[in-house]
Amino acid sequence: MSLTLRIFLALLAGLAAGALLPADLGKPLLPITDAIGNLWLQALQMTIIPLIAGLLFTGIATSVGQAGGGRMAGRALLAFFGLLVFSAGWSMLFVPLLLDAWPAPPDAAAAIVANSAGAAPVGEIKVDIGKWLLSLVPANIFDSLAKGDMLPVVTFIAVFALAATRLDDGRRGQLVSLFDAVKDTMLVLVGWIFVVAPVGVFALATSVGIKAGLGAFGLLGHYIALLVAVQVGLIILVYPLAVILGRVGPLAFARAALPAQAVAVSTQSSIASLPAIFDGAERLGLPEATSRVVLPLAVSIFRITSPCANVAVVLYVGHLYGMDHSALAFLGALLAALVAAVSTGGLPGSITFLAACVPIANAMGVPIAVLPILLAVELVPDIFRTLGNVTADLAVTAMLSRDRTRRTPDA
Repeated sequence: MSLTLRIFLALLAGLAAGALLPADLGKPLLPITDAIGNLWLQALQMTIIPLIAGLLFTGIATSVGQAGGGRMAGRALLAFFGLLVFSAGWSMLFVPLLLDAWPAPPDAAAAIVANSAGAAPVGEIKVDIGKWLLSLVPANIFDSLAKGDMLPVVTFIAVFALAATRLDDGRRGQLVSLFDAVKDTMLVLVGWIFVVAPVGVFALATSVGIKAGLGAFGLLGHYIALLVAVQVGLIILVYPLAVILGRVGPLAFARAALPAQAVAVSTQSSIASLPAIFDGAERLGLPEATSRVVLPLAVSIFRITSPCANVAVVLYVGHLYGMDHSALAFLGALLAALVAAVSTGGLPGSITFLAACVPIANAMGVPIAVLPILLAVELVPDIFRTLGNVTADLAVTAMLSRDRTRRTPDA
């Protein structure tokens, strides 16, 4: 049984146990479940900054190195960047509108918020633009690290990684090896912590069940439906982008993408889908010189659903707390989502979820205590993450092949 499935089953068991416990048993048990759940949550939190530092540095250094491999690789990275911005923008537009029309169950939302530490203030958080801009460039990076201020930390590491690419190969390699070692060490530590993840999630879910009752199941169902909806919307938008910018027929593109999509749904792996994506590119008549460069690069570092889904997760948590967000908060979320999309590739979904969502939440002032509960139901949304990624991999290859000589009929 996979870890993701064990976590999901622990969530269901904890919610059911908490909801069905009599009040005279549930209330005395609550301090114990809170302590166990929060202990596991804090253990996860202590790994996030060093893990993100290692991931971000090596991700940027690797991406820039790959981009230097040729003109097509550089064009591909520019296209990836534009589509990732589009992905985040779609989520920022769609999710608030959907939550306004279909809000989370209020009683269950209030119970989950009450169960989490560090409740956020209700309403819009006012941000001074001058202070926000200054916060992007930390005067003391160690102070920012100590406070857990993710946005200035991410800014520093990103600029540091870009500066390292200007060094000679030997010294740059030493830095990459150092951050790679930090990343791998943190992954080992996270692996140890996730061994007991079912226990931590069970404890957190039991607390939620005691406070929210069976209504917690409805809230998590609402969350899954919203996350699936925003990703399906993004996938649908990829089709006209491929047709218009890639100059392929809509039916031809749909047929070419279908085999890769089937592999993606069954394996939840973009890498496993790569042969089928190559086959789809050949069916569309895309030049081999383009697909040979773009597709391996896309599978490695381009995940179009990452900004969309991760921003949606944080917006949903903010919605539970009754928060409104300023334009600066959205801008900070965009920056954090972009670097997370580049730096968290190739990791298991459970680790990627936290490493990507925590910086976005920090940028928007959203508490992260609810995230482990949402992590436990990532099993279903993760299918649509992979589905969208492989569809976009083929679409961006078509967009970068506009000058091809062969055409595929639209039928």
